[in-house]
Amino acid sequence: MRRSVEKTGKTVEEAIEAALSELALERDKVDIQIIDEGSKGLFGLIGSKVARVIVTAKESGEDRAREFLSSVFEKMNLDVHIDIEEEENALKINMSGPDMGILIGRRGETLDSLQYLTSLVVNKGDNEYIRVSMDTENYRKKREETLVRLANKLADRVAKYRKNITLEPMNPYERRIIHSTLQNNKMVTTYSIGDEPNRKVVIAVNNKKKLDHK
Repeated sequence: MRRSVEKTGKTVEEAIEAALSELALERDKVDIQIIDEGSKGLFGLIGSKVARVIVTAKESGEDRAREFLSSVFEKMNLDVHIDIEEEENALKINMSGPDMGILIGRRGETLDSLQYLTSLVVNKGDNEYIRVSMDTENYRKKREETLVRLANKLADRVAKYRKNITLEPMNPYERRIIHSTLQNNKMVTTYSIGDEPNRKVVIAVNNKKKLDHK
């Protein structure tokens, strides 16, 4: 729920400054509603009215992410602790609790979908894009380590038997791991084929490799 305060002052500006001080926010982080601009009255004394404003903190990307995820988990009947670390133009979301396997899904598909939907919610109506990354039980790191081992193992097989290997469909993040792992391998080359969500990485024999004559 967004924080909101109502303040009064001799002028609108004075009332706004008082509200900003209480909220501990800068002006660009709030919405301002002027209820009464006030008046000095006769001779500045008789019938004078104070200015009155309502200042409300703008909803942040973190607020939107937390509200959205809490709603999703409530509907799924899941008890999930949401930890959000806000960096410059980025949100790192980590989730913990029982039954986290449900949130990961097959090969991380559920986690990827949840991350994508959260990103849409966070960036709705904002001019500055906020990158959202989501993880639970250190799944991303474990998956990356698995893919690196797989890439090196299959590259050795391709180099040995001189036969290309096409991997199972992967999301863009996982395909980048395969490409990055093998980019300096002189025996093989990698490229992607197919359309999303069934795009695959091919590990192929590098027929253009340079021979080392040393």
